[in-house]
Amino acid sequence: MYKLLISDDDNEIRELLEFDLAQSGYETDTAKDGEEALKKALTNTYDLILLDVMMPKMNGFDVCKNIRKSKPDVPILMLTAKGTINDKTQGFDMGADDYIVKPFDIQEVLLRVRALVRRSPAGKVMNNTSGEILKAGDIEIFPDSLEAKVKNNSIKLTPTEFEILYCLMQHFNEAVPLAVLLNEVWGYNSDDDVRMLRVHVGGLRQKIEHNPKMPDYLQTVNNVGYKLNPFGSENE
Repeated sequence: MYKLLISDDDNEIRELLEFDLAQSGYETDTAKDGEEALKKALTNTYDLILLDVMMPKMNGFDVCKNIRKSKPDVPILMLTAKGTINDKTQGFDMGADDYIVKPFDIQEVLLRVRALVRRSPAGKVMNNTSGEILKAGDIEIFPDSLEAKVKNNSIKLTPTEFEILYCLMQHFNEAVPLAVLLNEVWGYNSDDDVRMLRVHVGGLRQKIEHNPKMPDYLQTVNNVGYKLNPFGSENE
């Protein structure tokens, strides 16, 4: 059974999420403010953390940033009324894997939770990806540790960055459409989430590219999506 942490200062929302997630077979824990959420996240083991942004004592962005420092492999879903592009970008920059704007449809939350728990260590074991290693050209990836090596330099990835790279590695040297990436990484395809994908690709480039503004490995294919050249463009 997957264990989730639900952090929201709104009692009604927190209880609604707790009930519906429990009905769907998840074990749940809760926090009423940012400090409590951070303490529980760092002390306990969760397969997914749901974070509100506007919370007392510590906002969700700061909680997310601090969790990422010591637990980079736990998926984080942000639930918030702050739904502008800038708000979403800030959340992703802090390390969030997905973002839902209030008021939300509980079925959409359940859909995104199912997609995200696949990326937790427990999810990888249950989906038989634990221990698998992919290698092509300069790039090698390790699902167990959410790590990659580029020219033997180790890089720690967030769960979403790893899923994007994993997908592209399976189709290396092929142009992968945005819709395919969204489906394979998040489990659904929405035009509204293309921006989310691009932000995560930007974060991935910061880690694997020598010059993220002129990428050798993770290349944009205009009007299609992205292509991974694991040998680097300089070797073409």
